[in-house]
Amino acid sequence: MLAQLLQYLFSGLTIGATYALAALGFTIIYNASGVINFAQGEFIMLGGMLAVYFTDAGLPMAVALPLAVLIPSLAGLLMARLTIEPIKGAETITLIIVTIGVSLVIRGAIQVWLGKGSHGLPAFSGDIPIRILGATLMPQSLWVLGVSALLVLGLWYFFNRTLSGKAMLATSFNRGAAELVGINTGRVLFISFAMSAGIGALGGILVTPITLTSFDAGVMFGLKGFVGAVVGGLGSGLGAVVGGLLVGVIEAFGAGFLSSSYKDAIPFILILFILFFMPRGLFGVKVTDRV
Repeated sequence: MLAQLLQYLFSGLTIGATYALAALGFTIIYNASGVINFAQGEFIMLGGMLAVYFTDAGLPMAVALPLAVLIPSLAGLLMARLTIEPIKGAETITLIIVTIGVSLVIRGAIQVWLGKGSHGLPAFSGDIPIRILGATLMPQSLWVLGVSALLVLGLWYFFNRTLSGKAMLATSFNRGAAELVGINTGRVLFISFAMSAGIGALGGILVTPITLTSFDAGVMFGLKGFVGAVVGGLGSGLGAVVGGLLVGVIEAFGAGFLSSSYKDAIPFILILFILFFMPRGLFGVKVTDRV
């Protein structure tokens, strides 16, 4: 029984780390601009698909993987410049529709270019499983968890120790005040989209050796990443990480003890439960109005 529980936990933490990266992407953009970017899942797919394309083309991993992160980052920058920045004063629903439109364009372009089939990457450190108390842990899972942890630490340093990071935090607290003290909020917008796209692409690369990827793989990753962001408290970096991991673990245990048929439904049942009892999520900031 212990081995079974550990197996579900390992699986949940591995996939949950990817959801956490997607949730961080949602959080970064939401804090910088108030936009909920439903194209985030497509950047996860784009990272995995480009990594497969470049490695199949003969490029070494050391070149293919950075390119598979850089190109989605540039795509995120272009998305902000061409679609979000010109209408940044629009209503929230308009901005959401625009991000959905961008996701459809990216998904359609990849389908035409690389086809509808599933693709995989070789595991970074081989396929020999590690046995822990009767459960097995794939070496690629350690890559997912380790790189995700390093990325979270890097983001903490960026937001707390660099001028650009502090400018993004200031913009998230009060955009008008940030502009008054000379912060270029337009630049903050571009950085946030490029960062979130790159983070998503990195998550897609890490998880592709485990789950495979295809032109439509980003849909569920994006939606579950959004669930993780909302569960943790939309706008909270810590909440995004905890929420993503929680969604992954609950999904894995639900699929194991109930049925894998319910795997994709479990996160959405969770978000309804959280929103009903804790509308601002686990780490959401409580807002008080002074009258």
